[in-house]
Amino acid sequence: MLILNKTTGVFSNLSKGKNYEFLRSFNIQPGKLFLHKLVLGIETSCDDTAAAVVDETGNVLGEAIHSQTEVHLKTGGIIPPVAQQLHRENIQRIVQEALSASKVSPSELSAVATTVKPGLALSLGVGLFFSLQLVDQFKKPFIPIHHMEAHALTIRLTNKVEFPFLVLLISGGHCLLALVRGVSDFLLLGKSLDIAPGDMLDKVARRLSLIKHPECSTMSGGKAIEHLSKQGNKLHFDFKPPMQRAKNCDFSFSGLQHVIDKTIMQKEKEEGIEKGQILSSAADIAAAVQHTVACHIAKRTHRAILFCKQRDLLCQSNAVLVVSGGVASNLYIRKALEVVTNATQCTLLCPPPRLCTDNGIMIAWNGVERLHAGLGILYNTEGIRYEPKCPLGIDISKEVGEAAIKVPRLKMKP
Repeated sequence: MLILNKTTGVFSNLSKGKNYEFLRSFNIQPGKLFLHKLVLGIETSCDDTAAAVVDETGNVLGEAIHSQTEVHLKTGGIIPPVAQQLHRENIQRIVQEALSASKVSPSELSAVATTVKPGLALSLGVGLFFSLQLVDQFKKPFIPIHHMEAHALTIRLTNKVEFPFLVLLISGGHCLLALVRGVSDFLLLGKSLDIAPGDMLDKVARRLSLIKHPECSTMSGGKAIEHLSKQGNKLHFDFKPPMQRAKNCDFSFSGLQHVIDKTIMQKEKEEGIEKGQILSSAADIAAAVQHTVACHIAKRTHRAILFCKQRDLLCQSNAVLVVSGGVASNLYIRKALEVVTNATQCTLLCPPPRLCTDNGIMIAWNGVERLHAGLGILYNTEGIRYEPKCPLGIDISKEVGEAAIKVPRLKMKP
């Protein structure tokens, strides 16, 4: 049996015997005739335990998900050991529910696809360990999945999109621009040099104590910022978009967050309130923050489109920009990106909101894509490891920077 990095503690409280006993407990129906190949997808890279069964035509036969959002809202952020324990407690039930909903037994699967990179080490370990026992028990091929590749390819499940296309992945843990040339063929144009936009929005929401706001108490930080922004005036605060002089496609959000923190501290002094109380100007700050983030993301994306067209990497007309990840559900940011795609004769496509955030469907679909292409299908899982940090594709961001493409000013009035 393969050996994972034991320093992560993945094995504790999850005995091999207990897991195999569960696997044998699957209610296996007499063989039904499935005309298409079936892939079980398992996702545990961060704070959602998810599973789904998808067939090779893209039909979702069954899915299940357990969100840890409420728990992490109370602790003010994701605590890896807590996320790990919740994955352990729920993975068996979630996989069982996805299989039951699809009326598929493990023996009828064509393969099992699981996120193994990148993500939280403790979370990835739970999904990988469980999956390897499953494929060992039922003698199924295993397809290791790159989490960001899965996000990028989800659009091909919901829309007829041919390669190549440009993808912008924006979430709480990731921010990157890449050209997708094939199922596992990516050119990385730019990425965040520090934190992700979703992480920054969450931190600003926490600093503004929006969890105490009656309208935002059950929302994630990003959702709270978006909701409150509708009541605010973005012009009341002048936050400058980061990296305005750098003519590349990289992103940065930590410096902006520092400026916002200082502004909030100053406003608290002016209003005579303590940290933890809600500012009267909270909605205006939220609106200005959201606008600045939208402008920063839009400008870098605009440059990526111009670079790809200049190098004939994308069609001159009818090129496709796909935007996915949790932050892609922010409608204000999406409208800012529409301004860019309208100006560059591109089509903007986003998966449905429920497929923008982490889910088992995108992992299963990535497995289907790899099954079709004959890429990365393992019949021997010895030596397989999870990778908490793992770049996507070939990094050509230096080349993008050297091109130093000037982006024309667009009026961002989304």
